[in-house]
Amino acid sequence: MSSEPALSPRRAETAVVQRRTVAVLSAAQILGGLGVAVGVAVGALIAADIAGTDGAGGLAQTFSVLGAAVAAVPLGRLSRRRGRRAGLATGMATGAAGAAVVVLASVVRSLPLLLGGLLLFGAATAAGLQARYGAMDLAAPRRAARALATVVWATTVGSVLGPNLAEPAGRFGGLIGLPPLAGPFFIAMLCFACAATVLVILLRPDPLLLAQREATHDDPESAKAGFLTTLRLIVARPRALIGLVAVASSHMAMVSVMVMTPVHMHHVAVTLTVIGLVISVHIVGMYGLSPLTGWLADSVGRVPVVLGGAVLTAVAAVVSGAAPGGSVVQLGIGLFLLGLGWSCGIVAGSALLSESMPAASRTSAQGVSDLVMNGAAALGGSVAGVVVAQASYASLGFGTAILMAAIALLQAAGSRARPDHR
Repeated sequence: MSSEPALSPRRAETAVVQRRTVAVLSAAQILGGLGVAVGVAVGALIAADIAGTDGAGGLAQTFSVLGAAVAAVPLGRLSRRRGRRAGLATGMATGAAGAAVVVLASVVRSLPLLLGGLLLFGAATAAGLQARYGAMDLAAPRRAARALATVVWATTVGSVLGPNLAEPAGRFGGLIGLPPLAGPFFIAMLCFACAATVLVILLRPDPLLLAQREATHDDPESAKAGFLTTLRLIVARPRALIGLVAVASSHMAMVSVMVMTPVHMHHVAVTLTVIGLVISVHIVGMYGLSPLTGWLADSVGRVPVVLGGAVLTAVAAVVSGAAPGGSVVQLGIGLFLLGLGWSCGIVAGSALLSESMPAASRTSAQGVSDLVMNGAAALGGSVAGVVVAQASYASLGFGTAILMAAIALLQAAGSRARPDHR
């Protein structure tokens, strides 16, 4: 006989919905991850080509990440009012429209139009990030990080394929009369549209609406909290603040180094295929080991995994920054570690933030978190372009390492003040 207690009928029904939710979100993440990754692989190159300067490469990623930041809170509010299905599908549809604008901008060679398209493109990234919280809406507390990590892991398939499709997609673009670098964004547009369709049709019943029924009834005022009120709630909770800092710093460091790596490699005439391979290795580090990251966060605690991620990111920045543009192996190792550090910070930090907030304000906190993390990444991407243009890629790597080491020390001090009991 099993020693496990039998599930109540209500809990058993919730478990069935949870399994379906994770499966549908995972399918949408495969499509969305493919679209985001194939665009990221060439977005900086398009901007640099149109503007004639490497600094525009960082600007392109800045607008994409800024778009994700701008979309985070509205999509979170839409999700809170109408459910995850409405919020996530709207984000993917907006990303598809942005990809179409990028294609047009590539044809007419307009940098302002390109940046506007990338701003909309970022909404798909925001939707992909918020999908991880959808996996937690109905999850049992002891498995919350693993549920989140499963959806993050699903992004691996599309994200690894995406950069390697950049060159074939470029040839396809040429066949239909588009500039070669516009082809990947045409593919991204199709991927986002398909992801939105999957979410609209299959994400039923809506997990967030089910989870909110009791939470919003218990505390309706907290459910209506705005950005500043929610941010104050986060800051007032040390564990939630550690989670917010973890996701923001991890994302900022990852974007800053990753976006300038293709430009660094392009200086020595490395082909798009090789660049795509390095980015794929990086994405494997981000997503491929996320189930292990989730298990560690559930088993040994959120804070230790957060601290380990910050240290890994600092090491990765040093390894990458010390690599010449043609050193594919060293850059691959550095970017793999960079992705793994990001995974630790995002998975453990997101779980820590969510579980530390009152249930009724949890969705608002998730939107605020994504706004802060993407805002930090937008700033990081912008500064990264300037640093590489004015100094060097090595300066970017070493500066990022120093910043992440300092953040790790601050997080360790904060965790001692309020220990992690998980």
